[in-house]
Amino acid sequence: MAYKRKDLLGMKDLSKEEILYLLDTAQQFTEINERDVKKVPTLKGKTVINLFFEPSTRTRTSFEIAGKRLSADTINFTSSSSSTTKGETLIDTVKNMESMHSDIFVVRHAYSGSVKFIAEHTDAKVINAGDGLNEHPTQALLDMLTIRQSKGRLEGLEVAIIGDITHSRVARSDVWAMTKLGVNVRLFGPTTMIPKHSEVFGCRVCKSMHEAVEGADVIIMLRIQRERQGKLLIPSTKEYAKYFGLTKDKLTLAKPDALVMHPGPINRGVELMSNVADGDQSGVLRQVSNGVAVRMAALYILGIGNNKGGMDENAS
Repeated sequence: MAYKRKDLLGMKDLSKEEILYLLDTAQQFTEINERDVKKVPTLKGKTVINLFFEPSTRTRTSFEIAGKRLSADTINFTSSSSSTTKGETLIDTVKNMESMHSDIFVVRHAYSGSVKFIAEHTDAKVINAGDGLNEHPTQALLDMLTIRQSKGRLEGLEVAIIGDITHSRVARSDVWAMTKLGVNVRLFGPTTMIPKHSEVFGCRVCKSMHEAVEGADVIIMLRIQRERQGKLLIPSTKEYAKYFGLTKDKLTLAKPDALVMHPGPINRGVELMSNVADGDQSGVLRQVSNGVAVRMAALYILGIGNNKGGMDENAS
């Protein structure tokens, strides 16, 4: 099937078939990133604007690389150097960018729902690069692509997501997508960082690190989202590391070939110890690499591929 939507806003509303279509398309783009000449003319003549109202390293850079590898004219917008600092509204900013005949907006914003609001007020295609505490769909896609490459499947796997669940848009997108694809998801973190109504996710909420990690195929560690917390929800990072950080010893409770992941940036020595982050079971750098392929797929599908049955000859 083809992806028929104008935008990519989140995993919650997508079907299993749509998610698999995005993953399969991204897998095809991984081959392009391994070539000596990493460029195809697929989006030549298209304009992609990265509208980032929050700081970002991996996401913004990978979207920029993805756009350029597809031959799109890729522009980076940062709010600190724009007219938003002079009082221009969000929609006025978008409308001004749209009037320059832009084709795709990649948007990151601090407020949940802001990207959907933009999508409803522009004819351009919109990709959510993270909105508040809501979703981060391309991160979920690169997580699932990394897992599928490592394990050969998604259905039936035991995946533990550990850390600041409440403030993590990555966790939300991962959960919405994984549960649709038959992944058994476990959640664990400090009680102050677990959503009050976590039962809506349909996941098992664990009571200890031992319970969360034991027998897991994949462990996704999350960063403490200090910038999204109204107050500090843990006594200290030292105590957090003791009870909720992943060490070599704790990793032995998981399956011998368990994959360790992290959306970044890593607080080394807090949620993830360096000898685990840099160890043989770490998939962190593979996640970053897959991020480019996933974002190439998203740009391609929205740019020209959503009316086709798959990649056309210009994409390969």
